Parts: sequence; structure tokens; C-alpha cells
Amino acid sequence: MKKITHFFLISLLFLLVISCAENSAKSAENNDLPPENPKIGLAIHGGAGTIKRENMTPEREKAYREKLQESLEAGYAVLEKGGSSTDAVIAAVKVMEDSPFFNAGHGAVFTNEGKNELDAAIMEGASKNAGAVASITNVKNPITLAHAVMNNSPHVFMVGGGAEKFAMEQNLEIVDPAYFRDEQRYEQLLKIIDTEKQQLDHSSQLELELQDPYFKDRKFGTVGAVAVDMEGNVAAATSTGGMTNKRYGRVGDVPIIGAGTYADNATCAVSATGHGEYFIRTVVGHEIAAQMKYLDKSLKDAADDVVMKQLVEIEGEGGIIAIDKYGNIAMPFNSEGMYRGYMYEKGKGKTFIYKDEDEKL
Repeated sequence: MKKITHFFLISLLFLLVISCAENSAKSAENNDLPPENPKIGLAIHGGAGTIKRENMTPEREKAYREKLQESLEAGYAVLEKGGSSTDAVIAAVKVMEDSPFFNAGHGAVFTNEGKNELDAAIMEGASKNAGAVASITNVKNPITLAHAVMNNSPHVFMVGGGAEKFAMEQNLEIVDPAYFRDEQRYEQLLKIIDTEKQQLDHSSQLELELQDPYFKDRKFGTVGAVAVDMEGNVAAATSTGGMTNKRYGRVGDVPIIGAGTYADNATCAVSATGHGEYFIRTVVGHEIAAQMKYLDKSLKDAADDVVMKQLVEIEGEGGIIAIDKYGNIAMPFNSEGMYRGYMYEKGKGKTFIYKDEDEKL
């Protein structure tokens, strides 16, 4: 009887060793971006769309990469000093909101009525607390208003004039709406309106969009950041000017918690960019987290399934950035390009624009 018991125990121990080895191999195979399990990490995006080398001058590409690098350094500086992932994503997003290069804040696109209407959201993975705003016209950095809604109100989502009144009560920086006006963005609006007027009755929407990249990219443009801090807490922040030529009252996925912005320490933090209507229908951020939680998928596998399969099946274009509590990062996109980058170590940020760039360290 003792021999049988010993044999059983040895067999069980052997099976446990094999199982641990397989799980370790699986973990290594599913690892997203190196290095392995860093204490802190940050990823950013500056929007997705028809971004091709042949359409980008060297000077413009250099300017974009420098601004992405500045955003990475601003966010990472917070993490390096022991700051929270929440403060880090705000710092990173504010750099892009202040730049005319991106469709957020100062570089926001125009509505059909010729206005700039801004949306933003932020979420913390530890508490799952969140704040979101939409249709903002006079707050210099909408991400700071979303943060104020999260911390200083009983609400999650505030819009329009009410949100702007709350911003003034919170002593946030208020600007004249003219601050957001960028002439190149306005010219894009006029071009798109003119293109719509010239559309022939027999021309399909697809044919029109293929002919005119400005028309196609009216749906894209967002900035965002995700981070994990020294405490292992993740956070996500996203900000946008929405869709060029959007009609009155339209709100995209960015301020919809679970769609364009989501964070949960148990899984990951996600910030999305793309054609918002499809990202809302797919509930992109939460879907990635749910696959990790309930299907035991790696961050990379879950993100790839949602962005490269589920969105593609319904013709939704764009991409996401995501990070888990170990610092693994995923940045899949199904559009022609996506402004993006990540940083694990001071002075060693990596930025990318095109599809064929190697994202490994």
C-alpha cells in the first residue's frame, strides 16, 4: 500500500513539474513586447489612418516622431519618480493635446458647423474609477476635465455646457474656442464637404473613400496613453476632436468607458483610435479585458483577436494600445498606419508610424 502511495505522489509531482514547464513556455510564447516584466511602462498613440511613407515628407515625419517622443518622456518622468499611472497618462496626453499635429485639443478637427468639439476619458485600473466628457468647446486640456469628473464629482460622464460649468468650478484652464482652430484642419473640412457635394449618384461610398484619403480619414484621429506604475496599477487616458464633418450631437467611442477607454488591474488598460461607431459596437476595451479574464488569453492574443478579427469582420478600422500589470504592451492596428510608441527605460523611448516597422527592442 505504501509503495502505491509513493508511486502516486511521485507521479503527481512529475505531472505538476510538466504543467509548470508548459505554462512557463506558454507565457514566454505569449509575451507581447520586451523587456520581461518591467516595473513601470508606458505606451501612447496619436491616431490611426491612411498613414503611408510616400505621403510623408522627412521633415513632417521627424516632427511627428519628436512630439511622440516628448509625450513618452513626459509620461515616463512621472512613473520614474514613483508617480501614479493616472498622472503619467495625463502628462503624456496633454503633450499631444497641445500639439496641432494630432486630432485632440489644439489640433482638433471641425464639425459640419465649423466648430471644435472635444471628448476625453480616463480610467484607473485599481479602483475602476473613471471620468469622461464630451462636446467640450473651451477647456484647454479636456483630459484634465475628465480627471476632475472622476475625482471631484459623483458622476462618470458629463457633456456640453454642464461639463464646461463644472470645469470653471474646478478652476481648470479655460480658453476662447478660437484657440482650437487650426487652418489646415479647417481646409480638410472644406475639402471633405466639397467632396461630398461632388459625389455622383452612381459612385459607391467605398469608391469615393478610396479616391480621397482626406474623406476616408475623417473618421480617424485620437490621442491616448496607457501605463503601469511601480505599484502595479494600470491606467488609460484618451482624448479626441472626434470625426471631421461630424453632424450635431455625434459622440464617438473615446468617452464611452469600455469602448475607447478601459482599465482594470486584473487584466489591462486600453486606449483606442479609429472609426468610433465600430469601436462602440464591439466594446473594444472591455472585450480585450474580458478575453484575458475569462478565456485566459495573453494581452497580445486578446488584442489581436479584437482589432484584427472582430473589427475587420464588421469593417471597423483603427487600432489600440494596451498594457497589463506586468508591463506587457500590445499595439495592433488594421489601418494603413498608427502613430504610436512605448517606453520602459529613461531615454529609450521607441516611436513608430508605419505598418512595417519593427516594434521589438
